[in-house]
Amino acid sequence: MIPAAVVAAIILDGKKLGAEVRAEVRGEVERLTAAGVIPGLAVVLVGDDGASATYVKNKTAACREVGMRVEDHRLSATTTTAELLAKVAALNSDDAVDGILVQLPLPRGVDTVAVTLAIDPRKDVDGFHAENVGLLHLGTPRFVPCTPAGVMRLLALSGAPIEGAEAVVVGRSNIVGKPVAALLTQAHATVTICHTRTRDLPKVIGRADVVVAAVGRAGSVRGEWIKPGAIVVDVGINRDAAGRLTGDVEFAQAAQRARAITPVPGGVGPMTIAMLLSNTAKAARLRRGPRPSDG
Repeated sequence: MIPAAVVAAIILDGKKLGAEVRAEVRGEVERLTAAGVIPGLAVVLVGDDGASATYVKNKTAACREVGMRVEDHRLSATTTTAELLAKVAALNSDDAVDGILVQLPLPRGVDTVAVTLAIDPRKDVDGFHAENVGLLHLGTPRFVPCTPAGVMRLLALSGAPIEGAEAVVVGRSNIVGKPVAALLTQAHATVTICHTRTRDLPKVIGRADVVVAAVGRAGSVRGEWIKPGAIVVDVGINRDAAGRLTGDVEFAQAAQRARAITPVPGGVGPMTIAMLLSNTAKAARLRRGPRPSDG
């Protein structure tokens, strides 16, 4: 629990917003089911990484809660690239599977790029396939990657105008940083992507109206760098010396300066799962759903 005395900013509650998105998806699933289509997600976990196993457990439970069919495929840590590609090919061919999610990271020695590109783009509910990345950057996305999609919903919740705002994205990963920057650009923000070679990072962050931190290093964004009145979305999930979950942003200090901020946990995390459900329902609708002429 965060002491109220250390918080001046509005807390962007990802748990509450995520529940609203899940309710939207549940309604979509009910409509599809009534039309004879039960959306199906296949999740593939390779190896025995504890954090990945927890993420998969949460994702599969969320699917079942909204009425989706979910398959949980567990493969050993010794699985080869060829074996994983064969599993993906089988799921591509299964018409009952609308979405395929291969949990990352994959064990050392497995070709992540090859596996990602092997997934049918129409079933790529993570939005990582090159075709879907291209569509996103063209401004005509099929599937927006789940965490960036959640970030944009949280920014909308803040009520702050994005058009014309100066936005800084700290982190340039293909999974979060780059797609968030593309979405912010399409929302007419002026966007700067920062990284380990950025000169005078505090100065760059200090002029931002919107800060999205996605570095993966606890406390890497100091609270004192935040511009008063800025909106801060913290994507980072780290553990401090005491084993507690913490973000990339110094929360207590940033919350005294920001207009609105996401907590960790309870901010972006719940939205990532909610947007996965949304993408899976969309995949089912695009692939197998009733056409408008079907009534």
